Amino acid sequence: MCNKIFFLSILIAAASLLSACNKDTATSATNQAKTCPGNNPQFSIEFFKTNNQGKKSAKGINHVILFNPKSPELDFKVNVGLSHKLYAKDKQGKFIRNYTVKQFSQLITEENAKLNGQRPIAAINADYIGTDDKPQGLNISRGVEYSGLFKNKRSSFGISAGNPQARIATIQAGRRASNILNYNLVGGNGRFYRQGQFKDICQALGEFACKQATNRSMVAITSKGYVILLVNDIKANSSIEPSQINQELLPDQFDDVLEGIARNNCLGKIQEGMLFDGGASPGLYYNQKTYLDNGGPIGSVFLIYKK
Repeated sequence: MCNKIFFLSILIAAASLLSACNKDTATSATNQAKTCPGNNPQFSIEFFKTNNQGKKSAKGINHVILFNPKSPELDFKVNVGLSHKLYAKDKQGKFIRNYTVKQFSQLITEENAKLNGQRPIAAINADYIGTDDKPQGLNISRGVEYSGLFKNKRSSFGISAGNPQARIATIQAGRRASNILNYNLVGGNGRFYRQGQFKDICQALGEFACKQATNRSMVAITSKGYVILLVNDIKANSSIEPSQINQELLPDQFDDVLEGIARNNCLGKIQEGMLFDGGASPGLYYNQKTYLDNGGPIGSVFLIYKK
């Protein structure tokens, strides 16, 4: 009888231990999902800073906005410099496109920056501006095009229309074959990731872009569909501690940064990457704080809204 009681006690203890282990494993998995956005199906958007190895750092030089295009909590819009209301039409029902010079701070705070009466939670500068005050590349805002001379030659970044769960991010030159992809697009110049392969684009960009101007704004898309918006600028409105692994970089040096961010946040591999207007132009805004602004004109801005 004693042996049976002893054996039963061991079984109960083992079962309790197994239950505790299962709870610890479940808790660990939940915590990992919360700390690693790529493993969290509810993840929508996050701002953080990293060093040039892609590791999070409170004094990092890389200011990052990471978001999931499929999140039902998010929506998107593009704004450009216009002297009138965005999407305005003339008496013949044609869209009016009277362009004017505007700065980053104007393009993210004016009435045209609102979506359904709501101001954006995040914004980044995008396209170059021409001497005619038009954005130079392919820019489309909620299906309405505001583009310039290079719309078919330079790459653009965009988020498709459709149900949130079906939205995808793309980077490519010119209009997409499927019209649902031509919904919110912003132009840029310098596609340095193509189908998962990093490319040194300095020779194509020229001396100023790769030897003189080091502050940059850019976008990258990962194999799991996440989007990384990044500005690398020592003049950012935040605490930065310069070091050998925390400094302004040239365009041919961003593979380590982006691949580190993707790896550390469980995002898959970097698939596509493109520079926005760089030099004196980077602008970044998140959650009522402007981290980068500039005094020059901006061709377009990409805006994110949180419902």
